[in-house]
Amino acid sequence: MGLFNRKKRADDDNGGTKKEKGSWRRPASEHHPCEPYTAFKQQRLKAWQPILTPRTVLPTLFIIGVLFAPIVLPPMRRRKVSEMSFDYTDCELLQANNASNTSTSLSFSTMPSNKFNYKLRASDANAPFNPPEWAFIDRSGADGVSNDTARQCVVRFDVPADMDTPVLLYYKLTNFYQNHRRYVKSLDQNQLRGDRVSASKLKGGDCKPLGVLNDKIVYPCGLIANSLFNDTFTNLVSTSDSTQTYNWSEKGIAWPGESKKYATAPGNDLSEITPPPNWAQRFPQGYTNSTPPPNLKDDEHFQNWMRTAGLPTFTKLFGRNDNEKLLKGRYQITVNLNYPVRSFSGTKSIVISTVSWMGGKNPFLGWAYVAAASLLVLLGILGTIRHLIKPRKLGDMSLLSFNR
Repeated sequence: MGLFNRKKRADDDNGGTKKEKGSWRRPASEHHPCEPYTAFKQQRLKAWQPILTPRTVLPTLFIIGVLFAPIVLPPMRRRKVSEMSFDYTDCELLQANNASNTSTSLSFSTMPSNKFNYKLRASDANAPFNPPEWAFIDRSGADGVSNDTARQCVVRFDVPADMDTPVLLYYKLTNFYQNHRRYVKSLDQNQLRGDRVSASKLKGGDCKPLGVLNDKIVYPCGLIANSLFNDTFTNLVSTSDSTQTYNWSEKGIAWPGESKKYATAPGNDLSEITPPPNWAQRFPQGYTNSTPPPNLKDDEHFQNWMRTAGLPTFTKLFGRNDNEKLLKGRYQITVNLNYPVRSFSGTKSIVISTVSWMGGKNPFLGWAYVAAASLLVLLGILGTIRHLIKPRKLGDMSLLSFNR
């Protein structure tokens, strides 16, 4: 039995200088000042843990389920929101109007029925409207026309009924995977905040292969900034009275606090930086004193784009009007065509929508809440039936495995 005897004190004193085998350490105490004897390190802090019993869990399931169901019920959401969308992807395939045409002499054609969609609020559901029309203008090479406004699509459409404020203008893309792992991380937060960054850091960072080009730092670097959506939209103009316009504001379209992530100017000198490759049309001579880098802190379109979408079909806010109703009538909007989508088999659309206190027209969030509410109520019912048929006493020792 000597094999199981503990070491005697004398043995401890004699062998104390030897390193014990393994990683065993003595518990902290007043004899070991290097290891403070605290309640936190010894896990002796007071703690509270709820005891989950049927009397507490089942009512909680029912209460949450009942609260979730009516808050964002999808039919209620759709009844109060109007939305119009127009897919202008194929507009550039139309017969081009020449550079001398004006909006009054354009040759319009009717937009196919699968290219537009009206989802009106319940009170306006039966309001009549004429099919939208579109026309393509190609002024490439014309004198005094910049590259970013050379190719345009003009869309004419009816507003069947007055639309209450706020009225929002979105652009919609499909089949664009902003949620790809490599794409999402392709940026440099320090550079966007205005810090000075080195070329060597960007070459080995998340922005590669768009961190450094021709020995110059790309500003802003990365795939997200390079693929910035650059189609632009004009204000709405009434077709019956060209002096009647409906103006979009580009302020207040980004999330509150987004501007804090960006700086007004880059941290590097102009001689050290170059625009992303896809920005060449906007900055044909690169960054100069006359064409400086954009003020990212005030560019809410850029901020919206940098907040990547989680699904391949998404909308992003382009403009808004919080002060005026969009009155019933026929309007036209001009789109400057710059953004290619055919390379990834995508589409691009204009979306004009109102919102309610529960959000926009998309019913996904509403159905998600209803599904969660249904699941919680179902679990509550099943749990109640189980508890009534075969209740279990709290802390019943007879149910322990070694007592069976």
